[in-house]
Amino acid sequence: VQGTGGSSAVSKCSAAARGYIQDRFLQLLVGRRRRRAPLVHRGYYIRARAVDHCVQDFLLKTQSHPRTQIVSLGAGFDSLYFRLKDVGLLHHTVVYEVDFPNVACQKAALIKRMKDLSALVGHIEGEGLGVITFSGEDYKLLGVDLSELSDLERALEEAGLDNEIPTLFLAEVVLTYMENSRSDALIQWAAEHFSQACFLLYEQMHPEDPFGRVMQQHFSHLNSALNSLAQYPDCEAQQRRFFEKGWTECSVMDMNDFFTSCTPEDEQERVQALEPFDEYEEWHLKCSHYFVLTASKGMEPSWTPLLSNMTVPCHDGPVRISGSITAAVCTTHSEMSGLRRYGHRSVLIKPNVILTTGGFGEEDGHHCRMRNFHVLIKHAGYWKAGYVKKENPHKRWDERLYHTVSCLSNSLALVVGGRTSPSHAGLGMVWLKFPETCNVSEPDDITVELVSLQPAAEPSALRWRHSTTEVIFKGKK
Repeated sequence: VQGTGGSSAVSKCSAAARGYIQDRFLQLLVGRRRRRAPLVHRGYYIRARAVDHCVQDFLLKTQSHPRTQIVSLGAGFDSLYFRLKDVGLLHHTVVYEVDFPNVACQKAALIKRMKDLSALVGHIEGEGLGVITFSGEDYKLLGVDLSELSDLERALEEAGLDNEIPTLFLAEVVLTYMENSRSDALIQWAAEHFSQACFLLYEQMHPEDPFGRVMQQHFSHLNSALNSLAQYPDCEAQQRRFFEKGWTECSVMDMNDFFTSCTPEDEQERVQALEPFDEYEEWHLKCSHYFVLTASKGMEPSWTPLLSNMTVPCHDGPVRISGSITAAVCTTHSEMSGLRRYGHRSVLIKPNVILTTGGFGEEDGHHCRMRNFHVLIKHAGYWKAGYVKKENPHKRWDERLYHTVSCLSNSLALVVGGRTSPSHAGLGMVWLKFPETCNVSEPDDITVELVSLQPAAEPSALRWRHSTTEVIFKGKK
């Protein structure tokens, strides 16, 4: 669980290095740099934007109060305090950060060593003993296990937390690692013990679909299972959770809605221009599996939950389908390998023979761009599957995605365009030649020869996510 905080900080640092978020303090706290993929950058961009939006909204709406406080639960190596202090948003706010004792000690040591950090805090000498690993006038760093509620309450009280002034609790992918009984108790404790309180929660949801199952497997392999998903699988369940634990107002939305409703068009264009990106399906799928929730109780009537004033686009009327056809389920001889892929192309090259090329999937136990061609043959009432033999194996298939394959005769197909990455799309055209005979009953009966076209024909192929069609031009196909 502690490792997830370090990995998250490295990803945020990578996003900051590419200009997605403005944060000059992350590098000081993280130390090491590792370049993440554009999809990861976008995920951490919208996460940081959502948290910052809600935190700054809390500070703005409570600025008339003489004192406020923020409690960051499971803060890890986050730079929130330093960013807020640097831009002058903490005039009357104290920030309390809580994490495991050894994490808090590591962060305290970093702050003391880095002049840019310690200068902002204004370290008070003589602290650093017991649970308070670092202390300043408006910053307290505590080393305590969040799941031990009595220890947490005692540590915060010792650090000077005031339960009578407006308080924002922040939990950014933290509570889900705890047993539900313990995280529920913490949520209820915050509602019961603070007269004016807000809670900001950012976590995962939707464990039931394929993406959700893979997401759970990923965290389980890291030995940091997502415990909240079974009991609180969606936005509605999380909202009920907070109402049942004593919060009187609660708003929640997934990150697709957040991105749509609070990101101006010019900001979306800025993010789009930072690096090549075209994985929109994965991006929106990932955003649909994360939510941001804000709850409040005891706040002034004019203060509303942080998300309630945001406009979420509504869909008028039911979604209409233009038409549909029924599909017959075909019997398979055994479980087919090689078909779990996307961004590929399948084409009928002969009656009852389907050739699949390219895409991204699983091959030899690894997720990668697919090198092998795959063939399906319907014979004797069921489908057989296998990999195609290449007649010229020395000629390497370039593992493209989002290309097209057009079968132009009973022995020839044309591959147009595609990409290996958004920044490498100049792949040109390729002929696929296969035997004219139709008397095939086994996948091994199919062979494919790759023949590259001359460079002069390539400019029209420098594209992806396109379509191709066969036409007659001046009497010629």
